[in-house]
Amino acid sequence: MKTRFLLFALCFLSIVFNAQKKSILKPVVSKKSLDTLNYLKNFEVNKSEFIGKPFSYLLSKMNKIQPQTVWIVPNPIDNTMVEKSIFRFYDMNYTIMNEVKILISWENGMDYKTVSFNNKRNKFYFSDSEKKILRNQNCEKYFGV
Repeated sequence: MKTRFLLFALCFLSIVFNAQKKSILKPVVSKKSLDTLNYLKNFEVNKSEFIGKPFSYLLSKMNKIQPQTVWIVPNPIDNTMVEKSIFRFYDMNYTIMNEVKILISWENGMDYKTVSFNNKRNKFYFSDSEKKILRNQNCEKYFGV
């Protein structure tokens, strides 16, 4: 009898506190749901504003949503340098077919070992350590969604 009660209590608490629920997007400030695609299309239309400027400038303009994951693209000629990065705006568990992403080509390549280490350590989530590495990198090209 005690086992059944304990099992029932654990199930109830799990449901009440959403123990298995994962958030895909960070909460949005407004009450309207955010249309990620249209929001990021605005950045693509105004991409000339971000080219040649530090990546931190682009991040500061993204006040409604920030990249969730980052993927590196090594230089095909010199694989010790990272030439591009892909930023996804959804959780790792979101299906790839419907995702919204941007591809940024950097003016100066970054050391592959450093970027790869942070990427793997953070399991591809866009963390503060990546922001510190990328904030002063200038965007050479911006490829939108």
